Amino acid sequence: MYPAGMSSSQPPTSTADHLLHTTRRRLLSVSAAAGLGGTLFPGVLLALATAPISAQSPESKQAHALAPITPEMIEQALAISGLTFTEDQRKLMVEGLTDARHDLAAIRDLNIPNSVAPSLIFDPVPPGAVLDTARKPAKLGPAPSIASVSVSNQDQVAFATVRQLSELLRTRKLTSVDLTKLYLARLKRYDPRLHFVITYTEDRALKQAAAADAELSANKHRGPLHGIPWGGKDLLAVAGYPTTWGAGGFEDQHFDTDAEVVKRLDTAGAVLIAKLTMGALAQGDLWGNDKHGGRTRNPWNPRQGSSGSSAGSASAVSAGCVGFAIGTETLGSISSPVTRCGVTGLRPSFGLVPRTGAMALSWSLDKIGPITRSVEDCAIVLNTIYGPDGHDLSVQPAAFNPDLTLDIRKLHVGYLKTAFDAPIFMTPKPPSQTLTGKELDAYNHRLAQSKAYFAIQAYDTKFNASALETLRAMGISLTPVELPDFPFGSITPMLEAEAAAAFDDLTRSRRDDLLDGQSPGDWPNTFRTARLYSAVDYVNASRARTLALEKMTQMFSAFDVIVTPSDGKQLTATNLCGQPAVIVPNGLRGADAPPALHPEDGAPANFGGPGTPVSITFLAPLYQDAKAVALAHAYQIKTGFQLLHPKLP
Repeated sequence: MYPAGMSSSQPPTSTADHLLHTTRRRLLSVSAAAGLGGTLFPGVLLALATAPISAQSPESKQAHALAPITPEMIEQALAISGLTFTEDQRKLMVEGLTDARHDLAAIRDLNIPNSVAPSLIFDPVPPGAVLDTARKPAKLGPAPSIASVSVSNQDQVAFATVRQLSELLRTRKLTSVDLTKLYLARLKRYDPRLHFVITYTEDRALKQAAAADAELSANKHRGPLHGIPWGGKDLLAVAGYPTTWGAGGFEDQHFDTDAEVVKRLDTAGAVLIAKLTMGALAQGDLWGNDKHGGRTRNPWNPRQGSSGSSAGSASAVSAGCVGFAIGTETLGSISSPVTRCGVTGLRPSFGLVPRTGAMALSWSLDKIGPITRSVEDCAIVLNTIYGPDGHDLSVQPAAFNPDLTLDIRKLHVGYLKTAFDAPIFMTPKPPSQTLTGKELDAYNHRLAQSKAYFAIQAYDTKFNASALETLRAMGISLTPVELPDFPFGSITPMLEAEAAAAFDDLTRSRRDDLLDGQSPGDWPNTFRTARLYSAVDYVNASRARTLALEKMTQMFSAFDVIVTPSDGKQLTATNLCGQPAVIVPNGLRGADAPPALHPEDGAPANFGGPGTPVSITFLAPLYQDAKAVALAHAYQIKTGFQLLHPKLP
């Protein structure tokens, strides 16, 4: 607001500065008179006021001329924002809002890139909390048996865990080059059907694999990821290759440096073989454009999408086409696809893994985590990529010290009781007492859909109940607990506002038309809608988030781990408040399972049905990810569901 070296108490130094300073003071006084306190008027008005006078193309010079702000515009904006001011108050606001629009234009002219984070950093650490910052060596289980893995059997190698592959490489029963070629061949074989690759990094991979083999032959072992091929969600920058963010219009986007996570995996000796698909700008499983792209598919049922937005990462791991993958989650983008594809995911605490060099969607919610075949593999990968990097200022110095030898019976474990209860069918209310013709047909269709969805929910409940029975059989004492009664979902417009800011230029330039998804729930419409969410409302949502943090901290205070179904209200609550989650396979739906609700090939709502996976989730308090890992690992060892994989032709 002020030139460098000046404080807010110093006077302006020029006539222009004086006029600007006077106008700002007038704006504040007018806002105060109108009941706004010291805040700016909602973005609703600015959006209306920056509408072009001309309806011609955006390239037209006339299209850049802005309509003068009028009291009538202000009245329209008020109708959206839910406020009412008198006519005199609206007239008083015109000059101040015109000045605010000039400021807005100046900010836009900066052309701020996606990589620049806001100056306000989300910090979920509760007041008075003391983080464990001492890093210790990971305590894994015993070295895995590789007797069952024949290197001549490609399927056995392809679906082996990271630890098994590491042992094969360490003992020189397999080379990294051969393993890399095997996975590349599988990617190329199954991609035409599953659509999980955007860019192959083959040259880079073969060089890395050859270097890994040379070091392993010289007994220079960097750790369990040395020589292991992996795939990354295509929001991670990799020098020399495009980083498309899964979106039309970004196909040729390049960055000069690697993302921090990529650097750390390089240092660990891992071999990047492909940049994997993601929903466009991290939404869903539909990526690219109508000429290059498609819907990433679920290997268990290729008529279904893999869900998203870490679509390719989950699908490729599930299909045995990479040793492990990296995904990201803002509000379900690891949890949803790993559930759909029957693999394991670890969404770490917010601020545990640096996001430097990764596409930003929501600076206060984005998290990077591993997608693998086992919890142990997740622990290995997270142990490699976590910790401050000096650039992502949201990263805490908290330690992740996995201990898979922990006596899990000593853990205090809760379960979200209501989430495990059998569902109760609620008949949809008809719009009127007497329905005829099309109205009746529409109601009957809605009723049939509700019953079909209820049948799926009721069927899946038995898997959740079985998980609790298994945990009790393992000696775990389970205590019922409930999520706080709080409107968590009402805070999520913060995500949409941050995402709209992250892709501000996309909306203003109208390049959002290049994205395939153009429905009411897709990003182009969401970004446009978010522009009418005011700064005042964003700040108040942030204040509500502070209350949510307090309530969630209190809920977790009595527990080391909380077990929950993978969907539901907890997914929103824990993403907003930053708690970690480990999502693990929990069996397959049987032949008696209800059919998918929308079985059409590639339909967005095509999910479930016989032979498809289900999951269960283990939550932990902030920065205590290792406790959820320990219990989830023990559960996997007991159940063996992680050993199941799709039978691909």
